[in-house]
Amino acid sequence: MIKSMTGYGRGESVSDKMIVKVEVRSINSKFFDLNVRMPQMFREKELVIRNLASEKLERGKVDLNVNIEYKGESKINTINHELATSYFNDLKKLAESLNQPTERLMNLVMKMPDVISASKDEIGEDEWKQLNEAVVKGIESIDTFRKEEGATLANELEKNTNNILNTLAEIETLEPERMTLQKAKLRNQLEELLGKDGYDKNRFEQELIYYLERMDFSEEKVRLKSHCDFFFSTIQSKETNGRKLNFIGQEMGREINTLGSKANHAGIQKLVVTMKDELEKIKEQLLNIL
Repeated sequence: MIKSMTGYGRGESVSDKMIVKVEVRSINSKFFDLNVRMPQMFREKELVIRNLASEKLERGKVDLNVNIEYKGESKINTINHELATSYFNDLKKLAESLNQPTERLMNLVMKMPDVISASKDEIGEDEWKQLNEAVVKGIESIDTFRKEEGATLANELEKNTNNILNTLAEIETLEPERMTLQKAKLRNQLEELLGKDGYDKNRFEQELIYYLERMDFSEEKVRLKSHCDFFFSTIQSKETNGRKLNFIGQEMGREINTLGSKANHAGIQKLVVTMKDELEKIKEQLLNIL
């Protein structure tokens, strides 16, 4: 099973006092990078939220936003008079220096950070539990989204890998022709240099065997098939491991490159290019795997 690093989730918890809404978004990243936006009065719970998110989401650039809606008279606000006065005086001086009107400065002051806040004394254990409930729902929601996206990605990865194996099977059908062409090419070169009867045929066979051994890519084919099988099993394993899939993809690339360098056959080299194209598609998909 694999998971996508891209996802979206939301959670909500409703009580007689308030509605807590949580939205979680994530995109791909090498590491876990969490940005939490929440009302100041709940900041004490941020570390708990970070631990919940990191344990479940593991990797990716994640934005977690908490929104609180109070019902009726449940929200008890306090105004920071000292801070509001400071904001007002600074804005008034600025407006006067720029010859701007000052009639609506209070509207702007009341929107400034930390001018209005919920009374700290009104935040109890029930509010904390409600917040945690909404956060957990949001994290579980995005995790489900990631699994569904991961299933789609798994199908694409398996399709690309099967295409590589099918192309490798096509290459095997061209090997007899490749051997015949290389043997004829070597004989013609020798005849041009030494004449038809000017070389030892036994020595020619020995040199031919040595030459063909250097061109042999049987081991590369075996290793490539093995890497593809390992790739399949890793996709289907219970644990999601994008890093391991990346490492396997790199090994697949090495074998394909070596096979291409030994080919010396136009048809096989074209098929190697096809395998490289499929591998590039795999690498692009792996960037988004958890």
